[in-house]
Parts: sequence; C-alpha cells; structure tokens
Amino acid sequence: MNTLFTKLGLIIRDTAIRKRILFTLGALVIFRVLAAIPIPGVDISRLGAFLANNQFFGLLNIFSGGGLSNLSIIMLGVGPYITGSIIMQLLTIMSPRLKALYQEEGEIGRRKFAQYSRMLTVPLAIIQGYSFLALLKNQGAIGGMGTYEYVLNVLIITAGSMLIMWIGELISEFGIGNGVSIIIFAGIVAGLPVNVSQFFFTFDPAQIPMYLAVLIAALLVIMGVVIVTEAERPIPITYAKRVRGMKVYGGVSTYLPLRLNQAGVIPIIFALSILLFPQMIFQFLANLNVPAIKTVSEVVLRVLANGWFYSIFYFILVFVFTYFYTAVTFDPNMIAENLQKSGAFIPGVRPGPSTSQYVARILTRLTLVGASFLGLIAVLPLAMRAITGIATFAIGGTALLIVVSVVIDLIKKVDAQVSIREY
Repeated sequence: MNTLFTKLGLIIRDTAIRKRILFTLGALVIFRVLAAIPIPGVDISRLGAFLANNQFFGLLNIFSGGGLSNLSIIMLGVGPYITGSIIMQLLTIMSPRLKALYQEEGEIGRRKFAQYSRMLTVPLAIIQGYSFLALLKNQGAIGGMGTYEYVLNVLIITAGSMLIMWIGELISEFGIGNGVSIIIFAGIVAGLPVNVSQFFFTFDPAQIPMYLAVLIAALLVIMGVVIVTEAERPIPITYAKRVRGMKVYGGVSTYLPLRLNQAGVIPIIFALSILLFPQMIFQFLANLNVPAIKTVSEVVLRVLANGWFYSIFYFILVFVFTYFYTAVTFDPNMIAENLQKSGAFIPGVRPGPSTSQYVARILTRLTLVGASFLGLIAVLPLAMRAITGIATFAIGGTALLIVVSVVIDLIKKVDAQVSIREY
C-alpha cells in the first residue's frame, strides 16, 4: 500500500507524467464531444428505435467508440484504421519487403509501414461510410437523402474517421498507452452510466440468481484475463565471458521472458472486425431489388445468425489471429541472431538456428494455451446469451475483455514511466 501511494505521489509531482495523463484525458474529452455531433439529416428517435436490441450494430458501436448510436461525424470510429492495419499485416506474410520494413528496419521502417496503413484507411473509410448509410437508409433508420447530401455525409464520415485516427496516434505519441485501444475503451466506458441506469429500471427480483451468475462469470473472466496476460515463461540466458585488457566482461545470467499471450487484446479486435465485415456487406445486399443476390444474402445472414456457427467461427478467428499476430510481432530468428551478436546463449542449446528452433517451439506451445484461453473467453458470453436469452451479454463480454486488457496495458505503461523517473 505504501508503494502504491508513493507511486501516486510521484505521478502527481512529476511534470512529464502529469502532462501525458492530462493530454490523454483532454484527447478523450474531444473524442466524446465529436461522438455527440450527428451528421446532417438524422432522426435520432427513429435511429434509436432501430438500434435497440440489435447485436450487430451493438458490436459496431463498440468500435466506433459509441459514435454509431447517434450517427455522429465519427460514426466509423477507428474501424477503417483497424481494417487497414489488418490488411497491411496480412500483406507482410506475402511480401518480404513489407515484412522487412515492419520488423527489420527499426523505427523509420515502422513509421513508413504506419503511413501505408493510414493511406489505406481513406478508401476503406469511404467504402464503409457509403455502405453504412446505404444500409441504414434501406432499413428505414434514416430518411431519404439526395445525391448531394449523400456525398457530403460520406465525406464528413471519412474526415471524422481520419480525425479520430489522428487523435489516437497523438495519444500514443504524447499520452500514455495505445491510442486506438484507449479510444475503444473510452467508448465502452462512456456507455456504462446508461447501461447501469437501464439495469436498475428493468431490475427483476426473480432474476437475482441469474444476475449473480453473470457477476461471478464476469469476475472469473477478469481474473482469467489478468492471469493469462501476466503469465510468462522465462528462458535462461547466459552471457559468455570476455576479457578486454585487465577486465572481464560477461558471465552474467538472466532470462528471456515469453508471455503466455503475446498478442494481448488485438486478436479479439481483429476477429470482430472480420466477423462484422461480411455481415455488413450481406445486410446491404439483402436490401437490393435483385432476387438472386437477395436470396443468397438472406441465406448467408441466417447462417451467420446461427449461434453455434457464429461461436465456432469466432473462436477459430481469435485462435488464428493470436498465432498470426504473435508471428508478426515476435521473430525467433531475430532473437537468436541478436543473442548470438551480443555473445549470449541459452544453456544446453547451440547458438544460431538451434536457438531459433528452441525459442519457436516454446513460443508455439505457449501461444496454443493463450489462444485457446482467449478464444474460450471470447465465446463464453455467447454461450451465456444462448442460456439466458439476453443479447446484451454477448456485447458486454466482448467489451469486458477489451476493457480489462486495456486497463492492464495502461497500468504497465504508467508504471514504466514511474520506473524511469525513479531510476
């Protein structure tokens, strides 16, 4: 407890940390103000009736940071940027040049890679903005628009998406934590007062056992996410002794920490992006006046609406993206090469390719456990929805995963800033 208060005192007294925290809070205030500004020509009451109890749009609302609920100018949120990042990271598998740019060319290479992702965000935002407006118009959620109003709103939505992407990157650079994750986190937390008030207004004493079961499940999810996020497998590392003049260097033993879940919450965000994209496309196609396309779209939507199919597909996507993101961000060959250059080795393992294979084997086993756990936690709320029949549990479970992971990451970033000042 004393350590906690000591760190809080250091955060308050340290000007640099205080500025970072205040910058983050200020950016989030601007974000929430933008989320309250609707695009022209929106009937809020009509839109609210359409969005009520709609799980599909509820998940989209998570990624928009709450901006979709009133069709704000940032209704797309960071969705196009996330989609662009996914596409760019998938391209690293097919393009050695992009892989080298992302992994081997240092900070300059990562900046170029991020710039390509930003450029890709613009056409994606235009496509998604047009699709959303067309979908909501066909569903009767918004009134008729002329060509001028339609083009103007698509441009406004695209500009809003780029603005919120820029705010997220400013948070990452001048604030604390990952800007994109914090914006999603802020959108989820901003909806808590409304959800809590709805709970009290609809409270049913007969449902107390179910409420307790949901509370216990939520606490278990939080505990499980914390344990898996913090768990790590240390690999012992020894530095060879080197004699230079009259001094002996090296001979120190340390360890290489491999986390059980290297990818964090990113697989959940990726999986939801992939799940939502075909639903959005086929929702739009189902409202066209072409009988064949309409029939195929309705069949696909029925399949996607099937609870078992949705849960299994969701689990597979989370599992695959955990492996994928770990492979993109953690390269055993590079680790082995860096260890060899610095005169370090793993006891009992030859330097070079043998070290790379050893680290890769351990990482694969760890990721299997982490990916399985993350997939099970992701589909657990869907199982609860099937049991209780309440759709909001599925949305709440996904939001809970994101919130817990972002809070853990934020605490680590603040703690890292404090440790730098202490030393």
